[in-house]
Amino acid sequence: MTDLTNLVALSLLPTSSWRQAAESLRAGDLPGTVFDRLAARHAGATPDVRSSAQARAKAAIRRASADGMTPVAWSDAAYPAALAAIADPPFVLWTRGVIRAFDRPAVAMVGSRAASPYGLSVAERLASELAARGIVVVSGLARGVDSAAHRGALAGGGITLAVLGSGLDVIYPPEHAPLAREVEQTGLLVSELVPGTPPLKPFFPLRNRIISGLSRAVVVIEAGERSGSLITARCALEQGREVLAVPGNVLSGRNRGAHALLRDGAKIVESVDDILEEIPGSVCLEPSPTTEQRLPNAVPDRVLACLTPGEATDLDAIAERSGMTTARLLPRLFELELKGLVTRAGGGRFVRS
Repeated sequence: MTDLTNLVALSLLPTSSWRQAAESLRAGDLPGTVFDRLAARHAGATPDVRSSAQARAKAAIRRASADGMTPVAWSDAAYPAALAAIADPPFVLWTRGVIRAFDRPAVAMVGSRAASPYGLSVAERLASELAARGIVVVSGLARGVDSAAHRGALAGGGITLAVLGSGLDVIYPPEHAPLAREVEQTGLLVSELVPGTPPLKPFFPLRNRIISGLSRAVVVIEAGERSGSLITARCALEQGREVLAVPGNVLSGRNRGAHALLRDGAKIVESVDDILEEIPGSVCLEPSPTTEQRLPNAVPDRVLACLTPGEATDLDAIAERSGMTTARLLPRLFELELKGLVTRAGGGRFVRS
């Protein structure tokens, strides 16, 4: 089987094996080897797990091709480096839209499905202003804050990514199918679930790690005490992302989760500038001559000094060598990529040009 088929097959194994599979892939094991090893482990409970997963993987790839979807494998250079760096990255991202949308800096916006008019207005305005400044807005296509964020980004003439808790051909909620079609015109629909997967309850908490993993910061709007948005915020903190929250009405229970985040140290958001301050360098997107190019004797860049020309290095290794956190390192790597000094390799690795 091809690497893509093996990676899709890995995604069809029980979720309890995903993190170990990611660790093995990072260690250099081939996808086929990792799949065979983990499939054998699950064979006791399900004897035909190997052949079943392989058959389903091949069927999913055929279905995606027929339906205009593009699978982006973990080993593909187009796979988002920020997402590849999390502990349990998706082995394959099923996408529909503009793949280059992955290349731009992103901010996630999440919140209540039953948002107030105030929450919807704030989400739409912030998303529109972020999009107008070149920031991709990431959300989950759900009712409430999610859909307001997507619509705001589109109204601002920008790009938005919608991460689904179902297969890309099973839009949920169904009434957001027209919005999904708008999103894919300039941005992307994204899912780790194979085509045809229904929107089952366990899939939505899982997709939250992707929403935060694709983003440099997560903004929470109107989250209650048990809101799924708090799962996204927790994922963001574990992944080294910035977490911000919009304050709301203290007389309404719909804001208690967001206010708890603020008490715990999340930054308060009153305007788009509060968000941009947490992702420095993201607004300047055009390549320009570097100091190193203009001045031959300049001091070498701290990050470039950690990279050997022609040798792919993963994000964790660069962070360790440079002494920088992942949250601060990623923006710098993206800047170097725009300047042509660094290129991305598969599996979230970077190569000095």
